[in-house]
Amino acid sequence: MKIEKQKDKIIIHNPINFDVVQTLECGQIFRYSLGHTIVVHSLDKQAKINVEKNKITINTPDVEYFYNFFDLDTNYAQIIANLKGDVLLNEAVKFGSGIHILNNDGYEMLISFIISANNNIGRIKKSIEYLCSHFGTNMGEYYAFPTLSQLKRATIKDYTHAGLGYRASQMYETVQRLTDKDLINLKQMPNEEKFKFLLSLKGVGEKVANCVLLFGYGVKSVFPVDTWINKVYNALTGIKETNRKKITKQLSARYGKLSGYAQQYFFYYFRSKY
Repeated sequence: MKIEKQKDKIIIHNPINFDVVQTLECGQIFRYSLGHTIVVHSLDKQAKINVEKNKITINTPDVEYFYNFFDLDTNYAQIIANLKGDVLLNEAVKFGSGIHILNNDGYEMLISFIISANNNIGRIKKSIEYLCSHFGTNMGEYYAFPTLSQLKRATIKDYTHAGLGYRASQMYETVQRLTDKDLINLKQMPNEEKFKFLLSLKGVGEKVANCVLLFGYGVKSVFPVDTWINKVYNALTGIKETNRKKITKQLSARYGKLSGYAQQYFFYYFRSKY
């Protein structure tokens, strides 16, 4: 795989272990659309992606941002080699070998995954788009993700109109509590302190906190477990385990520093299969 960075684009020749659709469809991002040209948004930035047989072109004025965003420096061949021999993951790694874990923004992931709790992707995307279009900056072709100060203008009623349902009051309380200093401090905290702080916020349970750590802060040692993964895990292992904290602990111990990658392969494959 050869990567060429130009002024307004990234060209990936003969891509290996990088599939844009797999990367976007594995549950780690909600601000994207698929089509002949794939469009991806992150904070106030946009990339338009064309996928050809032996070439991927990422068109964007923010080349360095999206180069990092798509995690193009990481050696995924080595990650796959380390995981594909695992009995639970062998087929999943083969199936999702093009997945990259995105370097998303922690604040955007926090808001997004509060919305995601007990929700489906279609509704999540609509809710986030509502908040962007009503409170984010108009960038011309699209709306930026609202900053914390912009989102503080939203009321519980606004969140209800955005389709958040019971999450509306939780979101309101969390947004009103958060400060810009909190967001700066979160980036600098040790991972255990990050986790504790996230859990102190309304609408954030262990699964959401682990998703924010993994997708927003690059903590690859966590393995988010929801009800669906709980069921698949039980089916694969023959164990009737209902304690998700216990499953999370077991899987994190099993995969160590590669837990986040294992979780994405696991989630993408078995969601597609079942």
